[in-house]
Amino acid sequence: MNTQNILALALKPAMRVTKSVGIGIVLMLTAAVIAMITLSVASAQRPCPGPTATLLVTGLDTGLESAKGSTVGPDGALYVTEGAAGRISRVDPQTGEVTTFATGLPTAIISIGGAMIGGAIDVAFIDNIAYALVTLVSPDVGGTNVDGIYRVDGPDTFTVVADIGEFNLANPPPTPFDVPTGLQYALQTYRGGFLVSDGHLNRVLRVTLDGEIAVLIQFDNIVPTGLEVRGNRVYMAEAGPVPHLPQNGKVVSFGPRSLSATEVASGAPLLVDVEFGPGNLLYALSQGIFPVGGDPGSPALPNTGALVKVNGDGTFAVITEPLDRPTSLEFIGNTAYVVNLTGEIWKIDGVWCRP
Repeated sequence: MNTQNILALALKPAMRVTKSVGIGIVLMLTAAVIAMITLSVASAQRPCPGPTATLLVTGLDTGLESAKGSTVGPDGALYVTEGAAGRISRVDPQTGEVTTFATGLPTAIISIGGAMIGGAIDVAFIDNIAYALVTLVSPDVGGTNVDGIYRVDGPDTFTVVADIGEFNLANPPPTPFDVPTGLQYALQTYRGGFLVSDGHLNRVLRVTLDGEIAVLIQFDNIVPTGLEVRGNRVYMAEAGPVPHLPQNGKVVSFGPRSLSATEVASGAPLLVDVEFGPGNLLYALSQGIFPVGGDPGSPALPNTGALVKVNGDGTFAVITEPLDRPTSLEFIGNTAYVVNLTGEIWKIDGVWCRP
């Protein structure tokens, strides 16, 4: 059956199809198909615009002090810890407006490499309740407070739910250390409780809301930092031992019963965070080049950091550089939010686009 007869049968009994009308319809259908193919090809060939970084929060204007950890709260806003101020701030991810969420946490008392370290260092939410990770404030470093997890009960009231410093004193690691209570770095929700990385004692702890603490996995001297969870797998950033060489900057993964970690990617200096982001891809935050002769715990050199993406071959691809001593990474949709030591927050749009 020819094309004309097919069209005629399809249109009976509504109208009579003449030869000229049938040919016209065929031509119109052909043109429409060609137009659709052309649009599809043009769309497939359209280049990605690439990432664009804008300053969302200026540290000097907002007063963010020694900003370290961050999370996306249940309301969709960013929450950032300020160790030097003993404060958690709420940041509107669209306008950059900063308001105080909680204040009165123990403040940082130690400065290394010109930067305050310790105090409130990370924050996480469980069931709309905020919890802060506080470190380097205990008596063994000259403080008078508890290293551990604090539940935020009100704008200026807190309850210690896990004394990590006491646990570390009673359970020292096999690796060498100078501070018995450790340097806790990242707080990550996990199975109704938390995971806590310790960059000094080289391990990850599992902590329940009842305050029970156990070593989930112990490492050699690799300086664990940021944490991410996907299903049963835990993903962790490694800064590597001083001087934090690029080949020692790694993302690794392990399970709840793993005795060792599996390398996912390596090749970026002084990694401090890892997050799943747009495209269901894994991203990491490199603080940058460690200063020659710097003391352990010193930040990287200014403007040497980068946001990187994990490639399938175990390497990193640079998304945005340079960044100034970044400390924490969050994603909201296709937008990355990077916190740095000076109290700035950078908003990076267009991190990923569909091929």
